[in-house]
Amino acid sequence: MEVFLQFLWAFLVGGAFCAIGQILIDKTSLTPAKILVIFVVSGVVLEAIGVYKYIAEFAGAGATVPLTGFGHLLAKGMREAVEQHGLLGIFLGGLTATSGGITAAVIFGLIVALTFKSGTKINVEK
Repeated sequence: MEVFLQFLWAFLVGGAFCAIGQILIDKTSLTPAKILVIFVVSGVVLEAIGVYKYIAEFAGAGATVPLTGFGHLLAKGMREAVEQHGLLGIFLGGLTATSGGITAAVIFGLIVALTFKSGTKINVEK
């Protein structure tokens, strides 16, 4: 039963993040790129004030996988690196903490680019 509740909370919290993104798309004139930046910056801010770690503990992958989780990792990595390396940690921490996700994105992007043929979209609406 405990595992089911972990899945349920991850689904609900991750779904809430997605619902917020969909509402922003539907109700504002923000571009998807601006919404993505808002999510990353929100994760950084929530981590900076000490709230996001509780959300991540509660929701697990529902909070760490979305873009807010990426922002959370950036801020957490920077804080830890600054404690270890001083001012140089500002530049080292974020990339070190998120290197796995960045590497996966680059590798999977390369695989998709090599697998599929690019082309222009044909607009069939008239």
